Amino acid sequence: MNLADYLRRQFAYNEWANREVLTKIDANGGANESANERSLELMAHILSAESLWLERLKQQPQSSPVWPKADLAECERRATEMARLWREYLEPITTGDLSETISYKNSKGEPWTSTIMDVLTHVVMHSAYHRGQIASHMRARGQAPAYTDFIHAVRQGIVK
Repeated sequence: MNLADYLRRQFAYNEWANREVLTKIDANGGANESANERSLELMAHILSAESLWLERLKQQPQSSPVWPKADLAECERRATEMARLWREYLEPITTGDLSETISYKNSKGEPWTSTIMDVLTHVVMHSAYHRGQIASHMRARGQAPAYTDFIHAVRQGIVK
């Protein structure tokens, strides 16, 4: 498997894991349950950050805040949209493209340059980090979090 295929696989996992978390939030009362407020804040942030990084990769202006307010329905809509947009972006990517660099400004306005590989790796890891926070929050509230381990997705044939 080449690096481009590996990253497409990681983003397939990321898409599945985001949906699993949203499904579990919905099962625990969705947006009507105040106990889910922090989980929805984190999920909205995950999806907004994914959008922000894709816009940076495409050299487009930032279209949404880093920490937006969103209800369950909006998070579900954004998750579907981001999954489609990532698939479209990643489809033509080659291993050679991954070492190319992009220049951008972070949310503090500081200029940076990163490789495409590093940005794509960051997106998946950032999302997993915050999904872990959601799981911890749900457990603290007595809720069962989504089971989003990568190996579970592979064993179930969700990620091939």
